[in-house]
Formats: sequence, structure tokens, C-alpha cells
Amino acid sequence: MNANSVAQPILELRVALTTTAYEQLVELYCVGLGISPAELWTNDQDRAVILSMGEATLELFDEAHAALVDQLEVGKRVSGPIRFALRVPDVDAAVANVIAHGATLVHASIVTPWGHKNARVQDPDGLQITLFEVLHQEQ
Repeated sequence: MNANSVAQPILELRVALTTTAYEQLVELYCVGLGISPAELWTNDQDRAVILSMGEATLELFDEAHAALVDQLEVGKRVSGPIRFALRVPDVDAAVANVIAHGATLVHASIVTPWGHKNARVQDPDGLQITLFEVLHQEQ
């Protein structure tokens, strides 16, 4: 199916994370990854922030493919049913920055068979995040 020939039925993807580590996640995503808040939904009773993260896609993996990706990136099956994959301009710099702001290193960067440099970190709530850099852009 040609994606350009069909009108897009979804205009935006929002992933909502509920956390007891709100300050730590805000620091990791806003300071560690440098994402500026697009909206703040904060009052005296509760807090929320909307972070605009550019283009979004939804990847649906069967268990075998998830195991393959985990094997390539980490060496064994470790991620849960949800894992973020965020494209960054420099993986090694991004990893150093998010670790300085609350992430835990799961596995250092590796080069994938599809030409990306990937590293895996985990946020304070345990969500695994693949940070990836496209090494060779197809023309």
C-alpha cells in the first residue's frame, strides 16, 4: 500500500505515561534529551507536561521480532511490551546526557544490520528507550 495515496486517518500520536517519579521523568526528557515542553497542564492538585517529539510512528512487533531487536541491542530479551525508540543526532552524546539526568544504561551503543547506531537506556519507571542515530541515510 502506498502511504501517499491514502489520506492519513491519524493526525497525531500521543503516548501518556503515568508515573510516581514525575520530577525525574521531566528532568530526563526535558533536560536529558533536551525536549522543550509544548504545553504545561499544571495546577495546585496535579501536574502534566506535553512534550512535542517530532514525527511519530507506531511499531508493532511480534514476540520473535521483539526478541531479535533486544538480542541485537542488548544481547538478550529484556524489554517489556512498550519500548520507546527515539532518533537522536548523536547517540553517544544523548546516552551520556540522559544518564546524567536519571536514566540507567541497559546497553552501550551498537551498529545494527540496518545501518543505525542504537543504544538502550531505562527511565526511572523502568521504561526502556532505544536511542538511535541513522548512520547512512538512503538517498
